[in-house]
Amino acid sequence: MRRKIVAGNWKMNKSFPDAEELIAEIADKLESMDTGHQDVILCPPYVYLEMATDIAEDSVFSVGAQNMNENDTGAYTGEISGPMLTSMEVEYCIIGHSERRKYYGEDHALLARKLDAALRNGIRPIFCCGEVLPEREAGRHFEVVKKQLEESLFHLTAEQFQQAVIAYEPVWAIGTGVNATPAQAQEMHAYIREQVALKYGESMASETSILYGGSCNASNARELFSRADVDGGLIGGASLKADEFLKIVTSF
Repeated sequence: MRRKIVAGNWKMNKSFPDAEELIAEIADKLESMDTGHQDVILCPPYVYLEMATDIAEDSVFSVGAQNMNENDTGAYTGEISGPMLTSMEVEYCIIGHSERRKYYGEDHALLARKLDAALRNGIRPIFCCGEVLPEREAGRHFEVVKKQLEESLFHLTAEQFQQAVIAYEPVWAIGTGVNATPAQAQEMHAYIREQVALKYGESMASETSILYGGSCNASNARELFSRADVDGGLIGGASLKADEFLKIVTSF
């Protein structure tokens, strides 16, 4: 049975003391919660990863990075590699977030190499896909997502793909306060699962966790997560407040 997942993407937020306080508060409150049926992942900025993994040793959450370089070593000033993340016991990495695509020009081919780098270093990728508003309005959202899957993700072997988590993020809903309706989310999640089935088979598709990432918060998470193909959320702004994030965690 596929896992339910709530992952918090902090983006570029929080000072060191604030980050430490937030992680500690989440860890403390998770102790009294029943999370055996799901995975909780925190993805803080790079500079807080070691602190997060240290706290995670005595807690039930896992730690993920927000990005990584496609190379394992070399003269790439300012970059972070898979071996570096592995050495800090980072278990997950977000690959292909729409902000990376938009602001840093990450294309399908580059994201495919990043996925390869994550997997060869034992890191589970959370692969993001989704359409921008003009693509949605033009009725091209399925076409866009299919291309993202085919050109970045579907080169993986079945064994490799088994380690991947997919996050659908309607780009028009990220940070805007406007989220896709539960019906829209379910429609795209079902379509993604259908594409996985066509490539890797029904069994693999039924085991693949597909998260929703577009202005998901404590007030709408329960309705979103109640849909058959929505297995949790990749949470942005709402992950920066412990109480709101944990309300999302308990929305299944």
